[in-house]
Amino acid sequence: MTMLKIDNLQANVAEKPILKGLSLTINPGEIHAIMGPNGAGKSTLGYTLGGRPGYEVTGGSVDFLGQDLLELEPHERAAAGLFLGFQYPVEIPGVSFVQFLREAANAQRKGRGEEALSGGEFLKLAREKAGLLRMDMDMLKRPVNVGFSGGEKKRAEMVQMGILDPKLAILDETDSGLDIDALRICGEGINAIMRAPDKAVLLITHYQRLLDYVKPDFVHVLAAGRIVKTGGPELALRLEEEGYEAVVQETAA
Repeated sequence: MTMLKIDNLQANVAEKPILKGLSLTINPGEIHAIMGPNGAGKSTLGYTLGGRPGYEVTGGSVDFLGQDLLELEPHERAAAGLFLGFQYPVEIPGVSFVQFLREAANAQRKGRGEEALSGGEFLKLAREKAGLLRMDMDMLKRPVNVGFSGGEKKRAEMVQMGILDPKLAILDETDSGLDIDALRICGEGINAIMRAPDKAVLLITHYQRLLDYVKPDFVHVLAAGRIVKTGGPELALRLEEEGYEAVVQETAA
């Protein structure tokens, strides 16, 4: 079964058309990277798939594991196995990360008709996933992202992804604000959690550097709300060398 099939997706933000007929198919076991210039619609794609308010779908369809994704509420999309990682993870003062993660995991399990994790089961799972991202459990006892560095926020988000165990992870500029060590750790975490025959990843990124650690099967160039070119990992290297404009102009010729 196809994991995600986007057909001619069109979406507006504040009544302005941003996605203008985007089509993309992702199968289980695949890692796709979407690259493109600022304003191309990369983050809009992630937010639209996640169901963020204010992102109005005006045309097209999205099938996720046999379901009409656009008919589902955001929490239903999450329970169905969709995870959206943010470019700028939010801070939630007064709520410990470990409690937040347990509530999120059990809410999703309830949505799928599964039993809630006990305190002991959850802590065992949290320690395992935190270990993959080299995070101390004491960090997760602090309020959500409060006082965290950029790298710590991203690593904590990868721990969250590991605990929620999604089928499809959409990661919006996970490499933003990361130094070399944090980038490597996050890349290794993504591979450990999501590189599996029944899972898939959509990486939204500006730069090649994350793709050194998370090797994509397909690289897509997004420009003016559409995918204009698709290739393998070598396409990302070419974009790094030549820039987006040269590749986009080539496709328009």
